[in-house]
Amino acid sequence: MVYAVVRAGGRQEKVEVGTIVTLDRIKADKDGNIQLAAVLLVDGEKITSDSAKLAKITVTAEVLEDLRGPKIVIQKFKNKTGYKKRQGHRQELTRVKVTTIK
Repeated sequence: MVYAVVRAGGRQEKVEVGTIVTLDRIKADKDGNIQLAAVLLVDGEKITSDSAKLAKITVTAEVLEDLRGPKIVIQKFKNKTGYKKRQGHRQELTRVKVTTIK
């Protein structure tokens, strides 16, 4: 079983070939593919964590869709002062499918 831990945005994700992952918005190239930086590679019993060897590893994923996350409501309130503030946020996301780990 071959899998890799990749860096995507501020997080790390464990991926295999065929895994569908939702990441922070990433711009794809003209073919609709992206390259993800590998942090760790497990190939059966062999584990690779050396940065020089991992620089040669490419994890390629195809972009399935761009979407937005759920709405988060931020509310601030101070008692007895009449101060109320309400704000919303929706994170920009990209759903990708891992195609190759070489």
